[in-house]
Amino acid sequence: MVLLHGRGSSAAEIARLADHLAVPGVAFLLPEAPSLSRGSWYPQRFLAPRAANEPQLSAALATVEAALGELLAAGLPPARIAVGGFSQGACLALEHAAAGVRPLAFVAALSGALPGPLDVPRAPGRLRGLPVLLACADDDTHIPREHVDASAAWFAAAGAAVTRLRFPGAHHGLFPEELGWLRAQVAERLAGTGG
Repeated sequence: MVLLHGRGSSAAEIARLADHLAVPGVAFLLPEAPSLSRGSWYPQRFLAPRAANEPQLSAALATVEAALGELLAAGLPPARIAVGGFSQGACLALEHAAAGVRPLAFVAALSGALPGPLDVPRAPGRLRGLPVLLACADDDTHIPREHVDASAAWFAAAGAAVTRLRFPGAHHGLFPEELGWLRAQVAERLAGTGG
């Protein structure tokens, strides 16, 4: 599984999430944003027009694709590879998945949404059956609820199997319910040990 850290964070920070999800036979790749970017994958908020976050956003997506390429080169089938992230990393994971570059086992967005303004149309996707988690606090000051809802609707329209988890309050962090979803997916789809 490729796990992507949030803005101003690091691979070492997201490694704590990997520790919670550890299952025998499952490895985690933890890419890190360039050191000159102070831990950010792209400079502006995810709400900004795409052009405002280029060329960094495209470079970040290339980093995700390179990590997935490493796993494929190691002989893992796409059905045993997943992408997830927290905050800015969640936005990046969703953007990569939305492009439909390659099949995945699942995508997990913890406190994130598809990048870009709501009024900019996005091409329809073809992601039939892809499990996608979109989880966020309802009043998260970094990730407006309407963006999470719009992202969930886009993925559902693209045929993905969307799980939308909402939590009361404004906490910008991890919740037990989303960790439970992730553990189950890792065990079943990546390790092959689930029900």
